[in-house]
Amino acid sequence: LTGSAWGDWALYDASPLRSLKSDPGFNTLPEWDRPKNGFEGLVGDQPPLGLWDPLGFTKDRDVEKFKRRREIELKHGRVAMFATMGYIAPEYYKFPGYLSTSAGLKFVDVPNGLKALSVMPTAGIAQFFAFIGFIELSYNKSYGEPGNYGK
Repeated sequence: LTGSAWGDWALYDASPLRSLKSDPGFNTLPEWDRPKNGFEGLVGDQPPLGLWDPLGFTKDRDVEKFKRRREIELKHGRVAMFATMGYIAPEYYKFPGYLSTSAGLKFVDVPNGLKALSVMPTAGIAQFFAFIGFIELSYNKSYGEPGNYGK
C-alpha cells in the first residue's frame, strides 16, 4: 500500500476519511472538526448524540433564547414542587389559630386543595398574588446561569 500498485495515494482525496468532509449518514470527523453550535457543554449536550433536543427548540440556534427557556423550565419545576407540597402538607398539619379574624375563619375550617379558594377572603387571595408578584419582580434576578439566583 505504498501507492505504487494503486497509483499515488496523496492525490486520492475522494474518501470521506481523507477529505475531511462529513458523510451525511455518519460523522467520521474528529471532535475538533465538527461545526460549533453554541450549545457545547450545556446540560443535554453529551456524546455520542450531541445536544438532545427532540422537540426542536434549538433550531433557531439562539443561545440566549435557549438559556431563557432553561431558566423558565427550572422555575416552573420549582413552582410545581411547592404546589405539590401545598397539596400534601395540609393533609397532615394545619396551623393553629385564625386565617382571618374579621371573617372568623380558622385554619382548621379551610378545606384542602382548590376548595380552599371558595372559603378564603378575596383580600387573602389578593395578598398571595401581591407577594408572588413582589418576589418575581424584585427578588428573582437572573445571574447568567439558568436556575442560579445568586444564593
